[in-house]
Amino acid sequence: MNISLIGSILFMLSEGIMAYVTKSHSLLMDCIFDVTDLIMIGPFLLLVPLLYKPVTEKRPYGFSQVESLFVVIKYSVLLAITASLVWDNIRSLLHGGRQVDGGKIAFFELAVCLGCLIIYLLLHYFSRRYASLTIKAEIYIWKLDVISSLGVSIAFFVQMALHRTDYAWLAAYVDPVVAIVMACLLLVEPVKMIIVNLKSLVLFAPEEEIMDMIRHVAEHHMDKVHYDIEFLDVIQTGRKTWVEIYMTSHNNLINTTILLQLRNEIREELKKSFDQVYVELIPSLADFFVFIISHNIRTFPDRLFH
Repeated sequence: MNISLIGSILFMLSEGIMAYVTKSHSLLMDCIFDVTDLIMIGPFLLLVPLLYKPVTEKRPYGFSQVESLFVVIKYSVLLAITASLVWDNIRSLLHGGRQVDGGKIAFFELAVCLGCLIIYLLLHYFSRRYASLTIKAEIYIWKLDVISSLGVSIAFFVQMALHRTDYAWLAAYVDPVVAIVMACLLLVEPVKMIIVNLKSLVLFAPEEEIMDMIRHVAEHHMDKVHYDIEFLDVIQTGRKTWVEIYMTSHNNLINTTILLQLRNEIREELKKSFDQVYVELIPSLADFFVFIISHNIRTFPDRLFH
């Protein structure tokens, strides 16, 4: 992780300097994304202890929604800044484009591509020695950086070639076009994260694929003891997931020992996919009363003899 952090800081600084020297908005766009991520690391580290505090009657969901709120604010700020830059580049296109030193940018981005590739290979090597989801996530990010920097480099090599043709007038449009394309590609994930975390804040059910996965896990374990799902209630706030399974039994009887064991089995399997998960099994009202009656019938004679 130190390799990734140091690499991010070095590339951010170099992109910022090169964007200032060349007046390139495509470099500036990439730099803004890196700066936003690094700036938000500090506040996020301060939030981490809150995320693991236990739930209370006053805060039934703990502080998990603070994480969702933080993500929404972070990506909303990034969205606003990027939208402003996109609009600036659209105006540049309408007014004849922008002349930049394509040669410097092309070779700079090629160097960045090689640097990102080295870090990608190092992280890939360490991922074989340490089974870490965080390292795997970092590998994916650096892989995207390799591809994007290579693409930008090729675009500006094309711009250099245009200067030697009858289409030299198109060279001025390369930088704003590349900046807009990068913004559109880079903003896909932030927009998705804003939507997901807004749903979390207002306690909407998670994505259908998550619901299907939880339902599949629950049904797999419940079928063994002849219980059925009547209704599935799932809430995700930040990194916490609450699962309430309203259930019925085939014979209208509920065994509390089996119920507790079943809950633990479902929770342990869901822990493989979720950071913090809470599972509750809730028998239907009819089954619950049958259990109470059968329990009283079984224990009532014992009470008579004491």
